[in-house]
Amino acid sequence: MPERKKISFSLPPIQLNNKLYLPLLVVLLVVAAYLLGVLTTKVSYLEGGKSLTANIEESDINAGDGGAEVASEPVDVEIGHLPILGDKDAPVTVIEFSDFQCPFCKALWTDTLPQIKKEYIDTGKVKFAYRHYPIAAIHPNAQKAAEASECANEQGNFWDYHDQIFKNQSEWESQSAQDALDSFASYANAIGLNGASLKSCIDSGKFADAVKKDLDAGNAAGVNGTPATFINGLLISGAAPFSTFKTTIDEQLK
Repeated sequence: MPERKKISFSLPPIQLNNKLYLPLLVVLLVVAAYLLGVLTTKVSYLEGGKSLTANIEESDINAGDGGAEVASEPVDVEIGHLPILGDKDAPVTVIEFSDFQCPFCKALWTDTLPQIKKEYIDTGKVKFAYRHYPIAAIHPNAQKAAEASECANEQGNFWDYHDQIFKNQSEWESQSAQDALDSFASYANAIGLNGASLKSCIDSGKFADAVKKDLDAGNAAGVNGTPATFINGLLISGAAPFSTFKTTIDEQLK
């Protein structure tokens, strides 16, 4: 049998232009690091681990997963400046620190607040106040949503607009900042407010400080996640079921 000849070949070396290659590599690394950071933050948040608060300081974030805890000692917390639901002389005060982009806050609004309203607010036993706690590090549209509600309040209708923001959360939560502003204006129009004026109000940032004051008040009261609800100063952390609120409210009514 004739001997087989070995055939070998080689590719010419690829010449890379360092002037183009290195900046591209840097950009790819930055993008990869950013995406990894976002993923890590969201996973951490959902698992109730370490994350960032709205003012981008490290804090414990309560994911509001239903495993709510009720504080044993009350703390001093003020109602704030927004209009309350219910009788101002009601014996029990419920104050919620909330983030309009938080899914657990929406769950509390959908499932629990209507029952509290029917059994306690409408019967004069509870007055309910809303305060802002936007967690901007993971909810990029939350700050402007809070400011939008302040602008709606300036036009005389906070609570209907509050409901519109939560009702349409799935629409605006993933939008760009500009598209979210357009959505916020459309929600104002839907309830008879002036959407163009509301959009100008948001753009001006005139209520950014009001939102920050709520955020600072929440931090001072021990809030470290949303929703955080105080019943006569007793903190309920997380999206608790109505039964948890009922137990605490009934104890306070005694």
